[in-house]
Amino acid sequence: MTRAIARRRVVRITTRVLLFTFALAGAGAAGAAGDKERGARAFRVCAACHSLEPGRHLTGPSLFGLLGRKAGTLGDFLRYSRALKDSGLVWNEQTLDRWLRSPEALVQGSFMQFDGVKDDRARADLIAFLKAASEPGSPLAGKPRPFPDLKSAPPGARIAAIRHCKDTYYVTNGTGETRPFWEFNLRFKTDASASGPAPGAPVMVGQGMQGDRAQVVFSNPGEISGFIRDGC
Repeated sequence: MTRAIARRRVVRITTRVLLFTFALAGAGAAGAAGDKERGARAFRVCAACHSLEPGRHLTGPSLFGLLGRKAGTLGDFLRYSRALKDSGLVWNEQTLDRWLRSPEALVQGSFMQFDGVKDDRARADLIAFLKAASEPGSPLAGKPRPFPDLKSAPPGARIAAIRHCKDTYYVTNGTGETRPFWEFNLRFKTDASASGPAPGAPVMVGQGMQGDRAQVVFSNPGEISGFIRDGC
């Protein structure tokens, strides 16, 4: 075999190896493409803490327009961790994939209490959905989760008086009915949003169990101490 023939064979073999390598890479990239419909179903879990509406924040910030945004920069969301603000991350498919795999591994000290999505396909599906659904006018975003309008609560849910005695709160509603709650089972919350209660008109919202737990929602924190009367 001449050297020229040997060189041609080496070139052909090398070319085939390179083509095979590129074909595998292309197949991997295609396989990594997520399915936004599957991602929509997976997002139902995320929707407990995140909305896709502009300016509508829940436990976490709105994910509207997420891709291309610098992490921790929504001005009207006040609950970012310092670690996320200082991370310098910009949300794209690569950073979202790492975040969804393990938020703590990507940004130590983040407030995101989430173990992560370990399945590669599930992460790709979620990212495909977020990419499509966070755009203006996307039908994938679905209907917003309605908040109850506490200003229009019925008299039985409106609170007229709260009295504290030892380990018990006595709560009187708008119909004059008084019910005792163990102090550990009654929570006081505030809702300053448009759907929150009117000033000075707190509302009781049930919290399940056997009816022995509830939460009283005020329009602002300053009302709470002034509304509760001590006395046995």
